[in-house]
Amino acid sequence: MKKLSTALTAGLLAASCLSAYAEQSCDTVKMADPGWSDIAATNAITSLLLGGLGYTAKVDTLAVPITYGGLKDGQVDVFLGNWMPAQQGFYDKFVANGDVTQLAKNLDGTEFTLAVPDYVWDAGVHNFADLNKYADKFDKKLYGIGSGAPANASLAEIIKKNQFDLGQWKLVESSEQAMLAEVARSVKKQKFVVFLGWTPHPMNVQMKMHYLKGGEQYFGDTGSVYTVTRKGYAQACPNVGKLLSNLSFTQDMENSIMAEVANKKLSNADAARAWIKANPAVLDKWLDGVKTVDGQDALPVVKAKL
Repeated sequence: MKKLSTALTAGLLAASCLSAYAEQSCDTVKMADPGWSDIAATNAITSLLLGGLGYTAKVDTLAVPITYGGLKDGQVDVFLGNWMPAQQGFYDKFVANGDVTQLAKNLDGTEFTLAVPDYVWDAGVHNFADLNKYADKFDKKLYGIGSGAPANASLAEIIKKNQFDLGQWKLVESSEQAMLAEVARSVKKQKFVVFLGWTPHPMNVQMKMHYLKGGEQYFGDTGSVYTVTRKGYAQACPNVGKLLSNLSFTQDMENSIMAEVANKKLSNADAARAWIKANPAVLDKWLDGVKTVDGQDALPVVKAKL
């Protein structure tokens, strides 16, 4: 009987420890940022809300392929930047087979494809098929973003297959900031340049630009952005899962926050806080059914902290 009692006590202690560990494992929410301005803005919003609820948000800068690998292996909890259809390949590899969970749509009406400044558009470049007509003016270069980005992979495939007669062109990979700096230099000289553009992003108001048609097979027409998590995360951490399911953003919201960062040199955290303080009604939806870490209703607590 004594041995049975000891075994039972040990079992209860083990179960208690496992339960405590499960709760503690939700206290820190591990998120990823590929170095994109839009994801920095939405990560800032999410981090601010998590902090208000008593959680700790940990954001690591990771390339997209590393992010999906981290989600699969449980090293990353949340990624707010599943751009579709641009990330169809990653969806097929990780989400479709259940290794990563697509939790909720957080943004609609996105564009993500090759773009040109207005003077290039006015010269007659409206379509992917128009690019090679002006190959020399473009120096046969397509300016992409960071290595490993799905959009870069699409451009590389276009070149490899000689789609739109672009087989002799070169893909220039760099960070978002470096790409936009190169574009800015070209615009200043009125030089032909073609680059990856997307909305929401401050580039849409900082320069006069147009999106090219013809690449829908690779980039879609308009798209959506989804929140993805590691497998089982919303079940293991249901309160955070509820918050993430509630979170949806708008083009105007993201553009406003990113513009504050770009134009006023605010941090993403300060710009997100200022936007929420100016638009507190959005918290009603975001925090519906959400609790703080210690079980209080989230809405009054977060509003008080703001």
